Amino acid sequence: MAVDPVRERRARVDRVAVAAKRVGYLLLASAIVVFLAGLATTFSETVSFIVVACLLTGSVILAPAIIVAYATRSAERQDRERGL
Repeated sequence: MAVDPVRERRARVDRVAVAAKRVGYLLLASAIVVFLAGLATTFSETVSFIVVACLLTGSVILAPAIIVAYATRSAERQDRERGL
């Protein structure tokens, strides 16, 4: 049985999206941890910079990754429903 190149490509894109979601969520969690550590100690300008950088980078990575992951899973579900 031949492998469908579209499904193969879709699986590859889904793997990248899952990895990007992990990185994005990790950055958001890191921002929370650094923020709480800053509150417990001295909340310096460096702590503020790290929190903002983690939040921005995590959001930029996470938003498209969530959309792509939903899109690939929806396309797979539609293919299964159509019997493809």
